Amino acid sequence: MLKESLIENNSILLNQKATDWKAAIKLGTDLLEKSGAIEPRYYDSIINNIEKMGPYIILAPGLAMPHARPEEGVIKTSFALVTLAEPIYFAGEEEPVSVLVTLAGSDSDRHMQGLMEITQVLDDEESETGVNLEKVLACKTANDVYVMIDNALNG
Repeated sequence: MLKESLIENNSILLNQKATDWKAAIKLGTDLLEKSGAIEPRYYDSIINNIEKMGPYIILAPGLAMPHARPEEGVIKTSFALVTLAEPIYFAGEEEPVSVLVTLAGSDSDRHMQGLMEITQVLDDEESETGVNLEKVLACKTANDVYVMIDNALNG
């Protein structure tokens, strides 16, 4: 599901620069908006939710998964992957974020399925944080990302 979505939506941007967390999130949502997977308001929903609840999208040190609820502008389940050349900070957080996986889940089942797949791809039992972001940050091309996903899911 993850790989197919990234290919179908052409939604990978690697080694990007973002001035702040809002700009970093916009990189991912712009890709999905362009592909027709989400409405423009999905980005606004994510930003408003973070401003209200804090950075609930941070899954692990260095990793954020920008997402909002299906009814907040999701047209079809999709993912975008953005890696940053220089990590950005969310207000109140000590660890900066360098990998953002934007998730637009069309319903809660697909949302959970997407979350599990991302966790599986980034899972690293030897790392203190449980995720291997170096693996993602080492990807230089979209194809590198596809190979990484295949290797993770097919063991």
